[in-house]
Order: sequence, then C-alpha cells, then structure tokens
Amino acid sequence: MRELLSLKIQIVSIVVSLSFLFLIARLIVRGKIREEYSIVWLCLTMLLLVFSIWREGLNAAARLLGVFYPPSLVFMAAIFAITIFLVHLSIVVTRLQRQLKEAAQEIALLKAAEGPGRPE
Repeated sequence: MRELLSLKIQIVSIVVSLSFLFLIARLIVRGKIREEYSIVWLCLTMLLLVFSIWREGLNAAARLLGVFYPPSLVFMAAIFAITIFLVHLSIVVTRLQRQLKEAAQEIALLKAAEGPGRPE
C-alpha cells in the first residue's frame, strides 16, 4: 500500500513538473519571459523533473549534504533560490528607477529649452 502511494506521488510530481515545463516553454515562445529569466526557470524545472523521476536522488543529495529529512532540503533550496531571485529583482528595479528619473529630468530640460512660446 505504501509503495502504491509513493508511486502515485511520483506520477503526480512528474505530471506537475512536465506541465510547468510546458507552461514555461509557452511563455518563452510568446515572449512573456525574458531570456535571462527563462534559463533559470528551465533549469529549475528540469531539476524538479529529475528529482521526480529519480526518487533516490533527493535522498542521496540530502545524505551528501548531511540533511536528516530530505524534503527539508527542497524547502531550503527553494528559500535560497527565492532570496537570490528577490535580490536580483531589487537590483533591476533600482536600476530602472534611476533610468526613469534621468529620463524625466532630460525631458524636463528639453521642455525648458524649448521655451514658453512654443505650443506642445
């Protein structure tokens, strides 16, 4: 009974991983995800798929890293990846805000140089 439940969980995780891979592929084709992010998502999805198919892989990785409960390794890796991704997005947002401020200042200077006598 336990083996049947484990097999069902494995099948569900494989189906979910493949569905997510398909979703990422569609977003790439439609241009909804930039290339730099698509590589990260594809790699993470492939990693999920590998661990879904190779059930002992997660156990082996946990033993190698000295983690007692293998599923906690998944959560630890996810929290680490999310943190790194959020730092990256913070850097991107900061750069875009600086560029937006500079563009607004340049537009203001150009409008001021035109003078008040010219219609918009």
